[in-house]
Amino acid sequence: MASLPRPEVQDPYTSIRDLKWSAAEKAIARKAFERALQQDLEAVIRQAKKMAEKIEQPSDLWELERYLTQRRKEIDRQYDYRYSVLLFVFAGLIRKGRLREEDLHGLAEEKLEDIRRMAQA
Repeated sequence: MASLPRPEVQDPYTSIRDLKWSAAEKAIARKAFERALQQDLEAVIRQAKKMAEKIEQPSDLWELERYLTQRRKEIDRQYDYRYSVLLFVFAGLIRKGRLREEDLHGLAEEKLEDIRRMAQA
């Protein structure tokens, strides 16, 4: 017969989803999230402009459309501002160089430790 998990041994993902966010932490998180998203969107705009300048035939146009669709899907998947997954989002952004740990200064140390751990995984 399987035993029930002990209360003191909680799934780390459950504990991360259940974290509480103070108003100050929410403001810090929103600012860091928006900054990283803005950087990604600016990179897409730069690349789209380069590609648009080189359009000479219909196939070039469709290549630009494919690029934009692909990037939109990637950004939609990566940028999820739900507090239940935000630490995972931040860890991924740090791994990709879109965010620095310093950008999250002011979050509770427990949250920062979780982000560091996930960013290194």
